[in-house]
Amino acid sequence: MKVLLFADPGIDDSLAIIYALLHPELELMGIVTGYGNVSVYDATRNASFLLALAGRSDIPVIRGSSQPLSGIPTTFYPEIHGPQGLGPIIPPEDFQADVSSFETMFEVIENNIEELVIVDVGRQTSLAFAFNLRPELMDQVKEVYLMGGAFMVPGNVTDVAEANFWGDPIATSVILNKAKKVYITPLNVTNRAIITRDIATFIFTQTSSPYKYLIPAVTNYYATFYDQVMPGIDGSPVHDVFTLYYLLNKDKTYTIQRDVRVAVVDVNRGQSIADLRMVYKKPERKHYIAMDFDYNDFIDDFTRVNLRDASQ
Repeated sequence: MKVLLFADPGIDDSLAIIYALLHPELELMGIVTGYGNVSVYDATRNASFLLALAGRSDIPVIRGSSQPLSGIPTTFYPEIHGPQGLGPIIPPEDFQADVSSFETMFEVIENNIEELVIVDVGRQTSLAFAFNLRPELMDQVKEVYLMGGAFMVPGNVTDVAEANFWGDPIATSVILNKAKKVYITPLNVTNRAIITRDIATFIFTQTSSPYKYLIPAVTNYYATFYDQVMPGIDGSPVHDVFTLYYLLNKDKTYTIQRDVRVAVVDVNRGQSIADLRMVYKKPERKHYIAMDFDYNDFIDDFTRVNLRDASQ
C-alpha cells in the first residue's frame, strides 16, 4: 500500500517512519513535515536523517507548515521528545536535509491517486493547506488517516484535548469537512499501544536494522516521560505507529462510524466530539473512530516489522 505520511518527528513519529520503511506491505512515497513536537526545521532534518540511515534518500521530504492557521505560537516540549526531537540522539552537525518543494506533495498524490492513502500523525495544518490549494485533486484521495482526538478519555494537552487536534483545530475541521473518508486513531486506543523497555531491548538484541541503536534509545527516553504521566506502564505509547498498524489491521480493531467535529473556541479548544449514545443519529459523513484493538497482535506486528532489515 502506498502511503504519503504527514509527521512532526518527534519520537513516536520517528518510530512510525521506521515502521513504514520496514513494513513489507507499505511503500512510503514521501514525508511531509511540519511543526508540532518540534519546529518544522528540526522535524524536516529528523525525517531526512532517518531516511539517510536506511539509504532511502530517494523518498522525498517535503517541508510543510511552521505554525497553525490561527497563528498562535506553538510550545515545544524537549522533556518529552528531546532537544531536537529524537530523544538523546542528535544528527551530526554537518548533516544537511534534502528538502523537496511543497509542490512535490501534489505530484506524489497525482501520480499515485488510485493507490495512495494519506496518513497524518502530526498537526493537520499542511494537509489542510493541500485541501485548500488543490481541492479537485484532494477530492480524489480515497482515505485519510488521522492520529488525534480523545473519545471518552481525558486529553493529553488539556483535560479534554489531544495534542494534534488541539494544535490546530481549524485545520482538523477542514479535513473532517472536506476529506472523502477519514479514519481516526484517538488516545483511547493509542494510549494503550505501549512498547515496553523489554520489547525495545529484545529488538535491539535481534535486529540488524540500521535503526538497531535508535529504537531502544528513543523508546527509553520517551518512557522516562511516561513514567511521570502514566506510572506503571514501563514503556511508552507509540501513538503514530498504531495509526499505520490500524491502516493494515482493521480486522484486529473495533471501529465505529460517527460524525466527528472539533471544538475551536478557547475554553474547550481541540476537544473531539462525536455522538456516542446508544441511540444516535445516523452519520452523514464517512468518519470512522478506532475504539479498541488486539494488543497482543499489535505487539507481535511491531516486533516482527522492526526485526526486518531495511534492505529486505
